Amino acid sequence: MAARFKSDFLNVLDQRGFIHQISDPDGLDALAAKGPITGYVGYDATATSIHIGNLITVTMLYWLQETGHKAISLMGGGTSMVGDPSFRDDQRKLLTVEQIASNIESIKRVYGRILRYDGANPAIMVNNAEWLLELKYVEFLRDVGRFFSVNRMLSFDSVKLRLDREQSLSFLEFNYMIMQGYDFVELNRRYGCVLQMGGSDQWGNIINGVDLSHRMEGPQLYALTTPLLTKSSGEKMGKSASGAVWLNGDLFSPYDFWQYFRNTEDADVGKWLKIFTRLPLDEIARLAVLQGNELNDAKKVLATEVTAIVHGRDAADKAAATAAATFEQGAIDLSLPTFELSRVELKAGIGLLSALVTAGLAGSNGEARRAIQGGAIRVNDEPVTDDRATLSEAHLLPEGVIKLSSGKKKHALLRAA
Repeated sequence: MAARFKSDFLNVLDQRGFIHQISDPDGLDALAAKGPITGYVGYDATATSIHIGNLITVTMLYWLQETGHKAISLMGGGTSMVGDPSFRDDQRKLLTVEQIASNIESIKRVYGRILRYDGANPAIMVNNAEWLLELKYVEFLRDVGRFFSVNRMLSFDSVKLRLDREQSLSFLEFNYMIMQGYDFVELNRRYGCVLQMGGSDQWGNIINGVDLSHRMEGPQLYALTTPLLTKSSGEKMGKSASGAVWLNGDLFSPYDFWQYFRNTEDADVGKWLKIFTRLPLDEIARLAVLQGNELNDAKKVLATEVTAIVHGRDAADKAAATAAATFEQGAIDLSLPTFELSRVELKAGIGLLSALVTAGLAGSNGEARRAIQGGAIRVNDEPVTDDRATLSEAHLLPEGVIKLSSGKKKHALLRAA
């Protein structure tokens, strides 16, 4: 692919499919080509983990760092106390300072695997609570709030959608975009940061920071967003049968994470290899054109490489080996996702529908029933067609587990405790 930009950083993002919008492409390109710049992505700590959609923006920070620039991962210790209202129908649950601090500590583990926080050109992690929680309200309104037009804020899609649905937008939430805009200006003051990156849904919030710097007679700042992540089928990426695809292993196991990418749609293999792995583009081009069983090998490469980035190489290799033993050799691999049942519950008999939901192979009893009626469900590798079936101690294999399968690729074990 011919280079569109002068800077290595923007060329890498462009060639790998990360770029959706840039506020001033020529200006940012010239600045990045001239020398190192500093850029950031912000992450609110509203959960104990970030999810697969956030992996794209963390990966942009990785490429920023790899091409010689300074990467800042901003933790929203302050903004998490308000909650981003973007494209939500209701207000987020308000978290305590202690909950937010605990979430940040949990999230930090993932960043340490993706970005380098030591050695040459280290990334830095900053918490916006450092300045947001110290603001004096009246002074902040006078010095910063006066630069924000309510008319313009009401025009943003994230606000319009809420109001069009006649859903309440609290004054607390309305302040979020002011706080995020101020973060950008403050990071510029403290660290010389000139670039904010994020998903396409954050464009309005990011542009607020760019405009605020202008109005406060600060330096030129830049915005860059990624496209909305969708599969070739049109489905939004990031959901599995058991829910969101989290990056922390305690919420979504490395094996399930590996399987999620192993089950990538054929048409998406090349795109996901570019975005989620660090493989050279010529190797990705070779893998992307494979067909048939060879394309399945490319999917395994994709799954293993992404899992290695998020969970470590050992966890990725273990997940790949577990899958090989389960699918290719027909073995009962005790490394499969395992869910505990009480011995008392199993003696009394547990409905297969409930067991499938417990094992994460279906999101609801209705989904489990449809899978059974469609012939997708097996118990200990034997097909089951009765949606009223129950599991009991008689189903335990010599290994002390019951193997549940949905289709050819989704497996889990139930163990009686």
